[in-house]
This record gives sequence, structure tokens and C-alpha cells, in this order.
Amino acid sequence: MQTRTNNRKLVSITTGQPAMDGDGVRMTRIIGTQELDILDPFLLLDNFESDQAEDYIGGFPDHPHRGFETVTYLLAGRMRHKDSAGHEGVIEAGGVQWMTAGKGIVHSEMPEQENGLLHGFQLWVNLPANEKMQAPAYQEFNAEQIPVERQANATEVRVIAGETNAGTRGPVVNRHVDPLYLDVTLGAREKFYQRIDEEHQAFVFVIDGEIQIGPNKQLLGKRQLGVLDTGEEVSVSGDDASRFLLIAGKPLREPVARGGPFVMNTREEVLQAFEDFNNNKLMEN
Repeated sequence: MQTRTNNRKLVSITTGQPAMDGDGVRMTRIIGTQELDILDPFLLLDNFESDQAEDYIGGFPDHPHRGFETVTYLLAGRMRHKDSAGHEGVIEAGGVQWMTAGKGIVHSEMPEQENGLLHGFQLWVNLPANEKMQAPAYQEFNAEQIPVERQANATEVRVIAGETNAGTRGPVVNRHVDPLYLDVTLGAREKFYQRIDEEHQAFVFVIDGEIQIGPNKQLLGKRQLGVLDTGEEVSVSGDDASRFLLIAGKPLREPVARGGPFVMNTREEVLQAFEDFNNNKLMEN
């Protein structure tokens, strides 16, 4: 049997807290809480999941962003995106939108359905100081454009960003934090191994089932997020079938100043963002 060394372990577990955003959209905030404020370079992780229209129908009307990236990944349902620069599109189940807000964007994200299940995640990824004022940009991929690596016993890995041990590479390109974003469906009694840069921050979020992490088989249950310690690799196993996200990225190790929809390096920069937005100059600087 192959010996695995420097295998990452769980250092903390959180279930997040109930939150409401946009026009009354109910969700669970997992990163961006008092318990887990930031996991550099990740600023926020929301899980929105409901088959009750009143929990999501209001959507997220026009709102601004500056200084970071938003990553929207849908498991079920449809969301329409529009922005102040004329960009418009629909994110469907299995699709991802990686939006670089950069110096500023005003956009809306509205459900394209009046009933049924809407389930997905939004992750905020920080930008380094010298890239916060770049022009806004998008990377959008539907389910068919995201590579799926099929392993033993019904194990499948959908690769959004980064590269698996077997060499499957996701379509998202990000030179700032070199992210890894995997959606793994693990077969019963199977094991999954993934190399991670030793310096990168990493976490696992369980969508379904229960998994065991690392050499000590630490348990992580459904709808729990587990923060991993440092190491060159993570191993995941489970007695029954499960599904989880594995996300990692290079820490920026820079000061973070937040103000609602803006994330900069200083309080003065945040105040400038509010002033620019109020004067309709958010995208001009």
C-alpha cells in the first residue's frame, strides 16, 4: 500500500449561521461570520438552498461590488445575471460564473424560476492590492464545459478550477490565488486523494452524506465546513456515498478592509468606494 505523508487534518468545523441578503433571500453564511470571519483569500461563503419560492424569489436586485471576485456555482435552479456594463446571462444547474468585480460593477442576480429547488453557493475571493482596480471581467461556463473526471466505484470529480492528481484541469484561470475548486461525488467505501500546495489555505464543505478526513478519519457531516491544516495532500473517505466541495487558494496576507459590498485594503479606500458609487463613478476610477 502506498504511504501517504504530510496529509492534512481538520483543525476546525463550522455549520455557519442563518442569514438574509438581497431582497429577503434566506441562506446559510458559512464564511464571513463571527465564528469564521475570513479564511484568506476567501472572504465569504454562502449556501442558498430552498424549494420554497418565498425564500429566494426576491433575488439580489442591483447592488455594487469593488475589490474582489464573486464565484456563483449552481447545483439546482436558474439565476439571471445583469450588470451596468451591459453584460447579461443565465447560470443554470451545474454552471459557474467567476466574476472579477475589480474597480467596480453594479449588477443583479435574479432567479429564473417561480417554484422548485434553488441550490447553490457564492464564494468571495479576495484580490491583491495591485489588482483591485482592474477592469471587471467574467469567466462563465455551463455544466457541459466543466470537465468531469470519473474514477472508481461511481466517484466523479467536477473540476471548476485547478488540477486533479490525474491531470484534469478546470476552465477557470486565476493567477492571483491559484485556486482549486472541486465538486466531488465519492462512491461508498472509496478514497479520494488530492494534492494541495502546502502554503495554500483549504477547506471542505459537505453537500451530502458524511465523510472522513485525513489519517485519523476525522468526521465531517452534511452541511458542515471543515478547515484543513497545512500539508501537501488531503485524503477523504466514507462508508457511504457522499458529495463535497474541496476549495483551496493561496493566501494574500494583506490587510482587509470591508464595507458591505466593497473589500479594499484600507478604510479610506472603502469610503472612497462608497463615494464613487454615490456619485455614479464606481467604474471610472
